[in-house]
Amino acid sequence: MERRSLVPLAAAIVIATAVASVAWVSVKTASHASIDVTGSAKRRIVSDLIEWDAGLEVRHADRVEATRALKKQVEKTLAYLKAQGLKDDEIRVSSVTMDEAHETEIVGSGDARVERTVLKGFDAAQTVSVRSTDVARVERISREVTSLLEEGVPVVSGQPQYLYTKLGELKIEMLAEASRDARTRAIKMIESAGSDARVGPLVNVDMGVINVNPANSTSTNWQGNNDTSSLEKDIITIVHVKYRID
Repeated sequence: MERRSLVPLAAAIVIATAVASVAWVSVKTASHASIDVTGSAKRRIVSDLIEWDAGLEVRHADRVEATRALKKQVEKTLAYLKAQGLKDDEIRVSSVTMDEAHETEIVGSGDARVERTVLKGFDAAQTVSVRSTDVARVERISREVTSLLEEGVPVVSGQPQYLYTKLGELKIEMLAEASRDARTRAIKMIESAGSDARVGPLVNVDMGVINVNPANSTSTNWQGNNDTSSLEKDIITIVHVKYRID
């Protein structure tokens, strides 16, 4: 009786093993090899927008007189900028900032020495900002505006900031270009290996960083660079792609 009862059990084990084997083969067959590649695209651009600041500051013993003196210097600066061809809507003047100017004085000597803070006057300051698509003109003005120093205008020229207004649209084009480059790389890698396989459907794509660098720079940053210091720039776009291999 015991031997007879073992027959169904043995049969069940055989069937279970067969089912497991079929399942394993099915899973193995359903899986596919894949290839991971990195695609890139590079484009040279010339900035089409410039931003530039010029700072002015005057000191006077009287707060009101400091404001008046600053106003005269700002008016001279604005007249100069307009004479150079800038338009009213390209120029903006900030509000006045006023700070007390203090100096430390030492009175006496030895044990009788005393330090005290003395009010020396008031520093009034304003910033004249320019934003224009006439990049060459503003770039020249930023270099030559210090000629106002010869007229007694205490102007300090800031570093121009160079921007590109179509950067958003260009990034989309370059991502597509980088994706095409990735597929081309995948195809060539498989061909170079002497394989009969072919690149199949896209499995996954991950957009990498987009670096906007000064021309000829290869600098990279995990957050992406966004250079505003140079007129000409190189935009480098990177994508990471996985393809199925059939």
